[in-house]
Amino acid sequence: MTIVTLIEKILARACGSAKVCPDEFVVAKIDCAMMPESFRMIPELLTRAGIDAKTFTVWDTERFVVFIDHQVPPTSVNRAESQKLSREFATKLHIKYFYDIFCGVGHQVMMEKGHVKPGQLIVGADSHTTTYGALNAAATGIGASEMAYVIKTGELWFKVPETIRFELNGRLGDFVFPKDIMLYIAGKYGTEVAQYKAIEWGGPVVDDLTLDGRMTMANMSVELGAKFGVFRADSKTMDFLRITTDRSFQPVDSDSDATYGDKFFIDASEIEPQIAAPHSVGNVRSVSAMKGTSIDQAVIASCCDGRMEDLRIAAKLLRAKKVHPKVRFYIAPASWKIYKQALNEGILRIFLDSGVLVENPSCGLCTGYQGILAKGERCIAAIPRNFKGRLGSPDAEIFLASPATVASSAIRGKIVDPREEGM
Repeated sequence: MTIVTLIEKILARACGSAKVCPDEFVVAKIDCAMMPESFRMIPELLTRAGIDAKTFTVWDTERFVVFIDHQVPPTSVNRAESQKLSREFATKLHIKYFYDIFCGVGHQVMMEKGHVKPGQLIVGADSHTTTYGALNAAATGIGASEMAYVIKTGELWFKVPETIRFELNGRLGDFVFPKDIMLYIAGKYGTEVAQYKAIEWGGPVVDDLTLDGRMTMANMSVELGAKFGVFRADSKTMDFLRITTDRSFQPVDSDSDATYGDKFFIDASEIEPQIAAPHSVGNVRSVSAMKGTSIDQAVIASCCDGRMEDLRIAAKLLRAKKVHPKVRFYIAPASWKIYKQALNEGILRIFLDSGVLVENPSCGLCTGYQGILAKGERCIAAIPRNFKGRLGSPDAEIFLASPATVASSAIRGKIVDPREEGM
């Protein structure tokens, strides 16, 4: 009997083989591809390659998706010109699924609009494409030149990655969330523990997580070096997919006795609220060790956070309270669908009454287009990265934390343990 992992099954199906093995090179057919504003680069890349952009066509308009999401609205002439080029080229290529400024962050919208289904092989011109692993898909980021090849041919070569498994047992404590899990793992095992490997997430704790929480973990799998970060499909997955798609799909799971490159067993009850201090996702310590550090800014946003679960957590903490007068607190829902739901639930009103500046859905608060930090300022943020200079001045500091820790700290004007703030 062939004993294989989830990722190996997806790649084998995509390349038309009965079996693939780690380190084998394969050419696989792509089920879906997505690209943000970097889509504007395609005509120039084609020209460099000696290909006439006028004769260029998309291999399958049902399988290619383009977004305007990184800087909405544009704040420079260059960015406005880039978005204009993307719109014009999308029209020229008859892109069926072109999502302009009123949709939200591409990774969130990809799932909301039904472009992600279990068992698929998906590529995106953005590193956080791994997010789709929450829906049992093998998804990974690629470069713009690779994407040009995919758009034309519908296929791409891969080196089959070794699969490692993280199994979370026990029970998460109060005010410990999926973001804390990822920071804990990054701090304990390092940010290269999964370098060009596939992470399979499992265990009772993972089974209990909401899809929002799994999306956060799949998203940050790339921060551990992973090529893919995947979850098995369960009833929660199916409930979500019944809403987002009416097309058929085939969930995939690893064989019960599949061979893994390594297995890591984690007792979730040992995880406290975590902080990633500047300037690395792996520079992690418990929140209790960072208490009292003053902050100037707080952020909840991005393809990693900004979902309904995150907004509800923040709203519970902020209800009838005020953001510290010395703190700028920005929150951006991950999509307009989430924005409207938060509006209907009264969450946005809580934010506004508390002194939060609610931003429109976009990647801006994570990529440094909005909420820029000045020299010497500190920001605590529920976003995926805290690299030096990511949010403005290279002399500013970014601390990563869960939405609960971010909201609690925004109220106090300094880093606090959310367990002490309470809901």
